[in-house]
Amino acid sequence: MTRKIDFYFDFISPYSYLAHQKIKTNKDVNFNYKPVLLGGLHNLQGITAPAFIKAKLKHMISDCDLIAKKDKTTFIWNSKFPINSLNIMRGYLFLNNEVKGVYLNQMFDAYWKDNLDISKEEILKIVLEKCKINSNDFFDGIKNPKIKDELKIITQEAHDKEIFGAPTFVVNNKIFWGQDRLEFALDEYNK
Repeated sequence: MTRKIDFYFDFISPYSYLAHQKIKTNKDVNFNYKPVLLGGLHNLQGITAPAFIKAKLKHMISDCDLIAKKDKTTFIWNSKFPINSLNIMRGYLFLNNEVKGVYLNQMFDAYWKDNLDISKEEILKIVLEKCKINSNDFFDGIKNPKIKDELKIITQEAHDKEIFGAPTFVVNNKIFWGQDRLEFALDEYNK
């Protein structure tokens, strides 16, 4: 069995972006990216997202700024937060493995570094072009019932494992929630 850390993420999660910035440079660990629809996961768990609680949102913004500054990561709170991430999350599942890494970096950067509204088709097309992904194939592919079902299934599986937010790391059947738990997940991985 291949050792791995499952990384449950959504592009609209600022903490997923901050975690991705750390793990994308770690070539010694096998991270298995597991896209979830965060809004759907919150609904399944009966949770109100921090974006809709004014006091939490205010502190989440300043918290992300603190983390990014400490980690020397370029980060801009997206002025369109939150957006509907359905198409971009389905997109990750549609793409073949050769372009997934580029897609991950470009989508995270477009939203959390460049302050773009990647839920808008015209903006998404520009980002896809940077990834060298044919936008017609992409938009056709994300409508495929198999892709739609796969995102639902992964989100449901996350709920069934009692995952309630992103990012979440799962290693050796142990759950580590939050970007600040990456070190604990790595410790578990290296046991």
